[in-house]
Amino acid sequence: HVQLVESGGGSVQTGGSLRLSCAASGFDYSKSCMGWFRQAPGKEREVVAAIDVDGSKTYADSVKGRFTISRDNAKNTVTLQMNSLKSEDTALYFCAALTPTYGHYRYWGQGTQVTVS
Repeated sequence: HVQLVESGGGSVQTGGSLRLSCAASGFDYSKSCMGWFRQAPGKEREVVAAIDVDGSKTYADSVKGRFTISRDNAKNTVTLQMNSLKSEDTALYFCAALTPTYGHYRYWGQGTQVTVS
């Protein structure tokens, strides 16, 4: 049974920080690329950051220098540290897994809300 469970969302003032975590189970986490996505009301879902099995990271231009993605393969967790938050970062944030079996982001969490005001 695949599970991706996000935590750490909440409300914060502009310029503040939040740390999102995602606990994964039920699939081969160590062989999966992990990503954080977000979707704001009325907007399409967008990728925020991703970390591959070798630790290589990619970021959306809008979050470079402010967000940091990391993974712990021993604990099957992926974390998104978000600093210098802006109002435009307000969105529902999702954790997702890209497994070698499917070659796309197959598994998704339920999302955690981040509100910056």
